[in-house]
Amino acid sequence: MPSIRFRTLEKIMSRKPVKVKEVTAKRSELFGINVFHKDAMRQTMTKEAFKSVQEAIQNGKKIDRKVADQIASAMKDWALSKRATHYTHWFQPLTGATAEKHDAFFEPISDGKAMEKFGGSQLVQQEPDASSFPNGGIRNTFEARGYTAWDPSSPAFIYETTLCIPTIFVAYTGEALDNKTPLLKALQAIDEAATGVCKYFDKKVTKVHATLGVEQEYFLIDSAFADSRPDIRLTGRTLLGHSSAKGQQLDDHYFGSISDRVMAYMRELEIESLKLGIPAKTRHNEVAPNQFELAPLFEEANLAVDHNSLMMDIMKKIAKRHNFEVLLHEKPFAGVNGSGKHNNWSLATDTGVNLLSPGQTPMNNLQFLTFFINTIKAVHDYEELLRASIAAASNDHRLGANEAPPAIISVFIGEHLTNVLNELEKVTKGKLSPQEKTDLKLNIVGKIPEILLDNTDRNRTSPFAFTGNRFEFRAVGSTANSAKPMLVLNTIVAKQLNDFKLEVDAMISDKKMKKDDAIFNVLREYIKKSKKIRFEGDGYSKAWEEEAKKRGLSNHKTTPDALKVKVSKKAIDLYDAMNIMTKVEIEARHEIQLEEYVMHIQIESRVLGDIARNHVVPTAVRYQNTLIENVQGIKDIFGASYKETAKEQMNLIKTISSHINEVIHLIDAMVNQRKEANTIKSIEEKASVYCNKVKPYFEKIRYHSDKLELMIDDELWPLSKYREMLFTR
Repeated sequence: MPSIRFRTLEKIMSRKPVKVKEVTAKRSELFGINVFHKDAMRQTMTKEAFKSVQEAIQNGKKIDRKVADQIASAMKDWALSKRATHYTHWFQPLTGATAEKHDAFFEPISDGKAMEKFGGSQLVQQEPDASSFPNGGIRNTFEARGYTAWDPSSPAFIYETTLCIPTIFVAYTGEALDNKTPLLKALQAIDEAATGVCKYFDKKVTKVHATLGVEQEYFLIDSAFADSRPDIRLTGRTLLGHSSAKGQQLDDHYFGSISDRVMAYMRELEIESLKLGIPAKTRHNEVAPNQFELAPLFEEANLAVDHNSLMMDIMKKIAKRHNFEVLLHEKPFAGVNGSGKHNNWSLATDTGVNLLSPGQTPMNNLQFLTFFINTIKAVHDYEELLRASIAAASNDHRLGANEAPPAIISVFIGEHLTNVLNELEKVTKGKLSPQEKTDLKLNIVGKIPEILLDNTDRNRTSPFAFTGNRFEFRAVGSTANSAKPMLVLNTIVAKQLNDFKLEVDAMISDKKMKKDDAIFNVLREYIKKSKKIRFEGDGYSKAWEEEAKKRGLSNHKTTPDALKVKVSKKAIDLYDAMNIMTKVEIEARHEIQLEEYVMHIQIESRVLGDIARNHVVPTAVRYQNTLIENVQGIKDIFGASYKETAKEQMNLIKTISSHINEVIHLIDAMVNQRKEANTIKSIEEKASVYCNKVKPYFEKIRYHSDKLELMIDDELWPLSKYREMLFTR
């Protein structure tokens, strides 16, 4: 009887692409049809209710409970017209995933009859169990009460048959237990700070939005492969497996022709995303075999974060219909590129101006430089906190692994912009030049429009790169909730813009400087102070690691090391000053992330031990016994001369035996180290031990197991191999 692995291959090879029902409507006609957006509100709500929602979205004004009933009634009628049967508060707890509890619109009334009911109280607030979600010690297990509250700025939507209402999630005592709440505060902070600075250039600006476009990379493998690999099922990645002879060396997968099965999946994913208002724009093959990317257009940051979280869930559900498994892990396969989530961030005014895009006038260019340089200065001052925002056990495989941006945070702006900033730095008289002010702005600042968009190169090794009209935070992990890095980025830029405005106003009032001169003087000093964060070269090189150390930049290669800064006085003071999070909330998040790291490594360790001991070793022993029988047969035939005849077989037996012994020995040592780590009370110390003493066994065990994979009869090997998972579509 064929092995499980070979039966798996036969099953996969017989697969045919799942037929996707042809959708004749234009993509633009599909967009947002399952979203309770502005037009849907206008058509179903009273004028009072519609005005109340818009004021809540635009100005954060609280919605009256009486009006909430009107809104809920309109939302219910719209949802029922879309054949929805249930509703849920859709939120993002600190698990990294989304959460939902479905309630039916159905409610019994008198005389054995029933009705569909959904009121303002169900819309505005609900009470899920807070004790079963991570809280970092904020709540005791027996203190279960927590609240979800409607976020009007992210429109409700229908997925399958459920009306999903995006919400925040807070404890009974008021602390945030989710990723959305502090992000909303950070977005409000950047709005206020950026709007204040915009007033220097355009008095008509009343609001600034942080915008975000999230490129999502992922792997696809047949679901049967995932079923045959306990490590993929339980950890999201392969803990064992020898690299395929062919990987990504030929670069033939990147932007290559998309196979029929994958195209069918992508088509359905794109259609469902568009229906939910996710502006899916680009699809393509990525660098590694069976790796792909879906990139939407940019949106307001809060909505973009919600849409990315929703999209990851949709990707998994649709994949099952196509007999695929989506692997969102940052490093599911050793030896080929991992996956990231590139966060393209910018700022846009309510007058339609991208603040990180140069204009056609001197004033617009000074505005561009203001936000461009302040962003660089913010990253310079808080590079460790930005690094901590992307820290995770899974992302540790990418950062600093010579394939993704390194663990050292730096800013790439390109040769031309570097020359512009260097030129501005040299000006010494408090103005752009001793000549007439307007002429000088044209000479110096005015050259930016003709060099930016087409002449700014891209640096794939840079974690934070300027790419023409936005900054691309390339180091975010593919499984991450983008709310975490966006919380930090928007907070530090808001803080920096506030500081900038104070300095400029002081120069105008105290030193009687003209506004433009004051702005330039402050910017020039920022250029000097933040220079060490700028790097234009190869971020993978050893030379950069040494240079970064000389510059005083951090290089936190592991999550436990990186997370320490999150509870530093500097970080706590920042969040307190910006009214983003309290010390209790900060410390709780720190503890949650460390606990998550420990559990992540602990699970991988247990799964690895199980597979190596119960799959690899027995298979190796079985094959070794076959070889021993073969040698015994040679001895029976050739007598005393058998040693020379069976020399290579005997050497192979010895080598296999050596690897088996090493695997068993290393597993035992790893288990003992894990047991010792589990006795440690301090979560910081426990995370450090798991990182530095338990995790190093992974590669050692893998080395010997992968050697055995190469030696053992292919028909006996129980685990699906890399060449199969990466090249079977």
